Amino acid sequence: MSVNVLKGNFVSAPALGKLDCVENGYLVLEDGLIRGIFEALPERYHNAQITDFSDRLILQSFSDMHLHAPQYPMLGLGMDLQLLDWLTTYTFPVEAQFADTGYAREAYARLASKLVHSGTTRVVMFASIHTDATLVLMEELERAGVTGYVGKVCMDRNGLPGVYEETTEGSERETLRFFEAAAQFSHIKPIVTPRFTPTCSDELMAWLGRQARTRGLYVQSHLSENKDEIAWVRRLHPDCAEYWETYDKFGLFSDHTVMAHCVYSGAREREAMKRRNVLVAHCPDSNINICSGFVPLRTMLDEGLWIGLGSDIAGGAELPMNRVITAAIRMSKAKRIETEGTAGLLTVAEGYYLGTTAGAAYFGAGNGFAAGDSLHAIVVDESGFPPAKSLTLQERMERAIYLMDERSIQAVYSEGVRVV
Repeated sequence: MSVNVLKGNFVSAPALGKLDCVENGYLVLEDGLIRGIFEALPERYHNAQITDFSDRLILQSFSDMHLHAPQYPMLGLGMDLQLLDWLTTYTFPVEAQFADTGYAREAYARLASKLVHSGTTRVVMFASIHTDATLVLMEELERAGVTGYVGKVCMDRNGLPGVYEETTEGSERETLRFFEAAAQFSHIKPIVTPRFTPTCSDELMAWLGRQARTRGLYVQSHLSENKDEIAWVRRLHPDCAEYWETYDKFGLFSDHTVMAHCVYSGAREREAMKRRNVLVAHCPDSNINICSGFVPLRTMLDEGLWIGLGSDIAGGAELPMNRVITAAIRMSKAKRIETEGTAGLLTVAEGYYLGTTAGAAYFGAGNGFAAGDSLHAIVVDESGFPPAKSLTLQERMERAIYLMDERSIQAVYSEGVRVV
């Protein structure tokens, strides 16, 4: 058995708004699994190898619950457009370029490296419609030390015909090939990925629902992001009173489904998500950039919905998840202004929880630095921050969430292994 010990200042978020802080503590790993955090090192570990991070801050690493890998090259583009125009003007043409697996490898290797150096070690990710490029993405993520789920996008209508759109039969055939080839990866798993209702025929949606059920796979898609999108869905599915039902009737709205955005989800849709244990991937930077709207985040939290955070690149222009956390906090404040003080604010501690523990639960992790879990952590070097005296560990965590960047992240652990 391999025993390793990390020494430093630990701040974790075991529950929404709750922090566990251990100053000058010892985190013990046995074969990469957490055995506990101790204020004094137990005698039985005195001969173990100790990695002493001195006065450094050790935080949980981040989980990005929604991002589009082939949109990484278009970060910062099309920010003056709203969702549907943005998709046809920029997104679909850029994603079409990933038919070239050489280009895909170049882009995805950079993305994977950027993720871990930004402190993100778990992801739920959209690829493109291209099976081979999607497998390249999974390979590069696994090489970099990222864990999670990747989906080959399925879309057989309302794309760019002749440029970026599948046939129904072709989508089914290539998705089967993807599922079979994805078995080679240990830490990156496949996920069923209808792009969203408008781009998937009923036949394709029904087939994807059967695949999810028979193969025991999770599902990811988009829900209630934009008012024009919702109106479009209503025209396509007049038999469905609400957007979520267009997934549900095909078996694509069940436990551990990830639905991104949910900006305009009403009470009935929210109740359905809670009942089915659907994870809402809140993407605040994207929702502002492409003018989708303000998510009623505090209402969702108070109702007990499962919420994680997503960068949603390239609708979101920030890949580092600490920036997504601060965007969520700012959006909650904007929502409070919009509602004349009736909407509650998101605190930094709550944002830290949403960006770490809440998302990590999707991958089977416990709360905070839980005993028995693989270690996912970042070590923060605050020497580049403005000098400040007598800060508590909570204050240091809050400052790090707002100020840290790649230069501040000294080390990253994923699945119990140091990857940076």
